[in-house]
Amino acid sequence: MRIPSADQGRDGEGFFVAGEDAGRLAGEAGALLEQAIGVLWYDTPGSTVDRAATTLCLLRRAGASIGRGIGHGDDAVRRVLEDASPHALAWIASRAISYMDENGFPELMAPWLDEG
Repeated sequence: MRIPSADQGRDGEGFFVAGEDAGRLAGEAGALLEQAIGVLWYDTPGSTVDRAATTLCLLRRAGASIGRGIGHGDDAVRRVLEDASPHALAWIASRAISYMDENGFPELMAPWLDEG
């Protein structure tokens, strides 16, 4: 499959895959979010909560491809999260914060944040 440059259109038979992927990923992400409630991520890489997060990332990429910009990918993820239960949202958010913390996000942001 060819990947278009920024000035090329994304219509036609060569570009239907991102749309199909986005639809499939959105459905999978919603179900995985609910299944992930209570699943720990420290002991077993690739757990349900990791798969839910990965699916949301892939949905973001597919949505961005369809809409020609990362904001469209973010919108695709938000649509899935809007339908998730509060417990599922809290669980995936805590996973995201854990990942960010373990990968040095606070130190990365320190130069831009007023540490008071």
